[in-house]
Amino acid sequence: MSILVTGGARSGKSSFAERLTLSLADEALYVATGQAFDKEMKARIALHRRQREANGGQWETLEEPLDLPALLERLSGGKAVLVDCLTLWLSNVLLDVEGETDRQERVEQEIARLEQSVAAFEGTLVLVTNEVGDGIVPEYALGRLYRDLAGRMNAQLARHCRQVFLVTAGIPVELKSREYKL
Repeated sequence: MSILVTGGARSGKSSFAERLTLSLADEALYVATGQAFDKEMKARIALHRRQREANGGQWETLEEPLDLPALLERLSGGKAVLVDCLTLWLSNVLLDVEGETDRQERVEQEIARLEQSVAAFEGTLVLVTNEVGDGIVPEYALGRLYRDLAGRMNAQLARHCRQVFLVTAGIPVELKSREYKL
């Protein structure tokens, strides 16, 4: 069973995803995609570690900033898995191909690989992502590309998830059951 948890920055989505994962399994793997390139990011990572400890449960942490699809394929069928977060992973992938003429196509291929690994995942998989398209339109091309890729990635992955939660102001609302079907 795959579950997508989305929301804005500091909306409470990571805390909710951690509690949700632990409500579904006694032990879980935490897959971190963030990279600590500066002091601010190091502080964010430390905060997330403290929050996981405070929420209890048994967490084993794996770090995978780039080849998330392959990692999910290896983890399928094992412990419950929480991935935090997909939009950081997307940033890593996008920056990894910076300067390439076929950058967008290569990133879209990685998103397709991720979609395949999520669709094939056996067991409990909770994915955290950000809703980046609700804000202002970025003034620079890379920002617009990132926003567009993130929106498409979220929509593609949501199709394969049994539940999709939107967390706003710390309040999770399940969306998939409320989906209007034409």
